[in-house]
Amino acid sequence: MERTSLERYDKPVPRYTSYPTAPHFHPGINAATYERWLAAVGPEAPLSLYFHVPFCHEMCWYCGCHTKVVRRYEPVGEYASTMAQEVTLIGNMLEAHPPVTHMHWGGGTPTILSADDLEHLMEKIRAAFNVAPDAEIAVEMDPRTMTEDRVRALARAGVNRASLGVQDFTDRVQKAINRIQPYEMTAQVVEWLRAAGIDAINFDLMYGLPYQTDEDVRRTVDLSAKLRPDRIAVFGYAHVPWMKTHQKMIPDESLPDDWQRFEQAEAAADQLVERGYRRIGLDHFALETDAMTVALDQGRLHRNFQGYTTDEARALVGFGASSIGALPQGYVQNAVPLRAWADAVRGGRPAVDKGIALSDDDRLRRDIIERLMCDMSVDLTAQAARYGKTADYFRSEIELLEPMIADGIAVIDGERISIPEPGRPLMRAVCAVFDSYLDRGIGRHSKAV
Repeated sequence: MERTSLERYDKPVPRYTSYPTAPHFHPGINAATYERWLAAVGPEAPLSLYFHVPFCHEMCWYCGCHTKVVRRYEPVGEYASTMAQEVTLIGNMLEAHPPVTHMHWGGGTPTILSADDLEHLMEKIRAAFNVAPDAEIAVEMDPRTMTEDRVRALARAGVNRASLGVQDFTDRVQKAINRIQPYEMTAQVVEWLRAAGIDAINFDLMYGLPYQTDEDVRRTVDLSAKLRPDRIAVFGYAHVPWMKTHQKMIPDESLPDDWQRFEQAEAAADQLVERGYRRIGLDHFALETDAMTVALDQGRLHRNFQGYTTDEARALVGFGASSIGALPQGYVQNAVPLRAWADAVRGGRPAVDKGIALSDDDRLRRDIIERLMCDMSVDLTAQAARYGKTADYFRSEIELLEPMIADGIAVIDGERISIPEPGRPLMRAVCAVFDSYLDRGIGRHSKAV
């Protein structure tokens, strides 16, 4: 990619883990709306569950999640107890009992939960929901806080996929982001996981971190590939100190510029491909034998709030403060403040305090953006026809794409829009052309690369 193209298109745009995106959620969608939407869920379509645990032992300066630091276990235990109540509450609101095929625990650090609390929650989940025997149960974990006993407890609870936060193995970068995590520590946790039968392993890496160089990125990739996780995600650090005040601990001058970020991202991608990983979408990589690679090849890859996924469930139910759910009718988000979330659940009502209902135009644009993000290609005629429209509906968007087409960032062949390999790092910018909300000035986003 030429530097001029990066300068032209590397603008703040959403990550498109949903469409419309979270900054456009509003309080017009509330608990009563959510109850109606839940009651309409049918018995056949698969269901996904997401559990947000917003606690960590210490704050990593790069973090963009809804989380807080705790020194005592008491608030975590109280949170787990309330989440168990929420599981029963929401389970009772589902008139149908569709099979749960995916479950994801995120945070924060969900493995901050004690073994007893985690196993108790899993018992409550299985009592309230129809969890499929072969359901994928994934947990994000911080290797710094793991022990062999904790890994075994996860296995007993049914966890079969682990996602390890790594970021970077360079000492000076780790110090700058307040996350000291030697390679040997991560390798030990991988060994424990495999010994416990948790063989599906993901790594999360980052570029664009303070004092990070191309060499650091390549070394981290090499060390990560040595441990052979099935999937590796490489995310760009989003510096948004106006939203996450702890990021002010990272000096602006320590961060790479836009071109250096691009070079780091491409260095990681090239290295991973050389190590036998397939490049998937914007920022994921998987071994050729992995289910995500198979889904990509078969056109079944999807995108949700956890990023790229093989999860084909069209209904996602969120639990915990700040968690987001997606139902056919629209999106919902629980209250972010812990007290507001807990008060709602203990009062016997869903903690949803905002969301957005989807129009057919939203659904059509969501489908187009998802296919571009997953397949790097979309047939406008085929997608528009599903909603009784023609490709001419997007005449103005096609005109907006013309500069990108001239610069080799996008290609149009008839009514098919494609993103060629040189345009991959800017795919979010291509998707943004189809985002009818973006120019409304709500929210601030990270840059495309």
